[in-house]
Amino acid sequence: MQIKSRVYNNTLYTSLCGELDEMSASYTRNQLDLIMQNPLIKQIVIDLSELTFMDSTGIGILIGRYKKMKIKNIPIFICNPNNHIEKIFKMTGLYEIMPKIN
Repeated sequence: MQIKSRVYNNTLYTSLCGELDEMSASYTRNQLDLIMQNPLIKQIVIDLSELTFMDSTGIGILIGRYKKMKIKNIPIFICNPNNHIEKIFKMTGLYEIMPKIN
C-alpha cells in the first residue's frame, strides 16, 4: 500500500495505491490518521483510481476515518473507484456518507 497526499485550497487530496486489506490495514490506518490531522483542511477527497483491491477491512478503515472527520465537520468524498470497489460502495451504502465525485 502506498498513500500519496497533498493539500490544496484547504482540501486534502489523498490517493490509495495497491491493496487495502488486512495486510495493509494497520499501516493505512496510521498514515491516514497522520495525514488527516492537518488543521488547515476543510474537506477530504480520496482518489481510489490506483486501489486494486479492497475487502471488509478496508471498509472499516474508511468508516473509521469518516467518523473521526465527522466530529470535526470535515466531509470525505470518493473519486475514481474501479468497478469492484464501486460495487462495494454501492452495496454497503458507503456513498451515503462519503459521496462520489468526479
